[in-house]
Amino acid sequence: MNTIVGNKRGYYFFRFFILGSVFILFFIADLLLGSVIIPAGQVISLLFSSDGGGETLRTIILDFRLPKAMTAVLTGAALSLSGLQMQTVFRNPLAGPYVLGISAGASLGVALFVMGFSTILSTALFTAHGSWPVALVAWAGSFLVLLLVLFVSARVNDIMTILILGILFTSAVTAIVSILQYFSSESLLKAFIIWTMGSLGSVTRSQLVVLIPAVFSGIILAFMKIKDLNAFLLGENYARSLGVSVISSRMIIFMSTSLLAGTITAFCGPIGFIGIAVPHICRVLFKSADHLVLVPAVLLTGSILMLFSDIVSQLPGFQATLPVNSVTALIGIPVIIYMIVKDKKFVSVQ
Repeated sequence: MNTIVGNKRGYYFFRFFILGSVFILFFIADLLLGSVIIPAGQVISLLFSSDGGGETLRTIILDFRLPKAMTAVLTGAALSLSGLQMQTVFRNPLAGPYVLGISAGASLGVALFVMGFSTILSTALFTAHGSWPVALVAWAGSFLVLLLVLFVSARVNDIMTILILGILFTSAVTAIVSILQYFSSESLLKAFIIWTMGSLGSVTRSQLVVLIPAVFSGIILAFMKIKDLNAFLLGENYARSLGVSVISSRMIIFMSTSLLAGTITAFCGPIGFIGIAVPHICRVLFKSADHLVLVPAVLLTGSILMLFSDIVSQLPGFQATLPVNSVTALIGIPVIIYMIVKDKKFVSVQ
C-alpha cells in the first residue's frame, strides 16, 4: 500500500515538475517575444537592475510585457479553476466558468456603459480613465448576476434547475445586449465588439493591484472546498451522507467562480474555452479526479495555455496582433473534440 502511494506521489511530482518548468519557460518567452524581440540578457538586466537597458526597452518590459504576462497567468489560472468547479458541481463535462451567466452579466454592464449612455459621455469617460470604467461596470454586472444566482440556489435544491436558470439568465441578458447593439451608433458598437474579443494588454500595473487580490481570494475559497468538491463527484446525496452542507458549500463555490471568472471578464473581456478545456487536459495528464491534485494542476496548466496564447496572439517579429479570444478558441475547441472522439471517459467528471 505504501509503495502504491509512493508511486502516485512520484508520478504527480514528476508531472508538476514538468508543468512548473514549462510555466517558467513560457513566462520568460512572453517577456522576450513580441513586435520587438528583446535578448534575454537585457530582459534580466531590466528586471533586476535599475540602470539596465534604455528607457524605451524599460517601458516595453516593465509597463507592457510584464503586466501582460502576469495578467495571462492570472487569467489562465482563474478561468481554468472556475471551469473545474462548475464541471464538478454540475457534473457536466461541458460546463464552463460562464455557465451561471457571469460573463453575460459582465457583457450587459459593458453594453449599458458603452452603448446605453450618450456618445459624448461614454467617450469622455472612457478616454479619461482608460479601461477602468469598463472593468467596473463589467464587475458590477457580474456581481448582480451572482446575487441573483445565490438567491435562487439558497431556495432550490436541484442543481440542474440552477443550471437551466443560469442558461435562461444568459439568454435574457444576451437579448438585452442585442437590442442595445441594434440601436447604438457605429463607433460605440465597434468599442463594444473590441471588448468582446478579449485583451490581456489593457491591464496596467495599477489595475493588477485589484486583479491579483480578487483572483487569489477566489483561489483560496476553492482550496477551502476541495473536500466538498470531491464529495460532489458522486452527487449531492452522497455529499450529504458525508456531512457536507450542500447549500452553503454550493454558495461558496459559486462565489469563488464568480470572483475568478467575473474579475477576469471585467478587466480582460470574455475569454472562452480555456475554462472548459483545461480541466479535461489535467484529468488526462494526472489520471486523477482528486481535487487536491486537480486544483493546483489546472492553475498551472491554465497559466501555461494563456501564456502560449498570448505569445501566439502577438505574432513575435510582426506588428500585427490577433485577438486573444481567437487563439484560445483555436486551442480549446480541438482539445475538446479530440478528447470526446478519442475516449468518452476523458470528458467524465467522475
